[in-house]
Amino acid sequence: MVAVAGAYDLEEEIERLKKQRNAVLLAHYYQESEIQDVADLIGDSLQLAQAAAKTKADVICFAGVHFMAETAKILNPGRIVVLPDLEAGCSLASGCPADRFGAWIAKHRAQSPDSVVISYINCTAEVKALSDIIVTSSNAEKIVRSVPPETTILFAPDKNLGRYLEKKTGRKMVLWQGSCVVHETFSLRKLVGLKERNPSALVIAHPECEEALLAMADYIGSTTALLKYAVASPAKEFIVVTESGILHQMRKAAPTKTFIAAPPEANCACNECPFMRKNTLEKVFLSLRDLQPRIEMPSELIERARKPIERMLALSV
Repeated sequence: MVAVAGAYDLEEEIERLKKQRNAVLLAHYYQESEIQDVADLIGDSLQLAQAAAKTKADVICFAGVHFMAETAKILNPGRIVVLPDLEAGCSLASGCPADRFGAWIAKHRAQSPDSVVISYINCTAEVKALSDIIVTSSNAEKIVRSVPPETTILFAPDKNLGRYLEKKTGRKMVLWQGSCVVHETFSLRKLVGLKERNPSALVIAHPECEEALLAMADYIGSTTALLKYAVASPAKEFIVVTESGILHQMRKAAPTKTFIAAPPEANCACNECPFMRKNTLEKVFLSLRDLQPRIEMPSELIERARKPIERMLALSV
């Protein structure tokens, strides 16, 4: 029996268990750095969904949040999917309950029967099942542009991403009024001060941020897009306005550059997602050892939720 307290032993044991279980460890960029370092694939929501769709593993250990592990299970109903901590949720997902979402759709479809429901992947399986197409921040603009201009779009649950897409595409949409607890906590006042102290630094931001912060950005993009931009740019300093977990990969990919995490309004670690950080290296080990906690859902829900995800994957090629 391994001593769970030792980080070195944990890393060794996780590698052993992955081989023993024929398991793949998928990790989001917002996970703790030590989890990222033992993952088989690190990515954003689109990359992880694509990886889940293609995997041949018997077990998927998803170091992310609940909706991500649900997506992996929807795409792999016959495989075991474990989430290291079942309480790793998402403020966007919890702020869009399926019953209220269904009523919202019905209300707007009474006026526009042919409207298309596009939901950001940060939502529950039940909400996905009520949607026509799922999007991520990587592919949302492309998918919104693919909808005929005369068709009304109902977009949920992130109002900030929705407003950004409206500005990018010139397309007015009906927006569910949800937001990410992390991306809403960044302080415009502190960002202005940080930029004044680091005038040569470029500001790069995720489109889940509020409009005033995005107005300050030199570049706006998904988590993966921010990483690629920072690595390719000739600039040497960056202020990063998204969850601070991505800085680990930025520093690994561009060790000679400086990456500064944008500060939250409060004097706290609020620029870290409290849900993402519920997963730990120890919990990853335990989930692979015990194959618990598992993600389970009714087959009928899986079938309904899979269709809009598959539409997204087809449109993302």
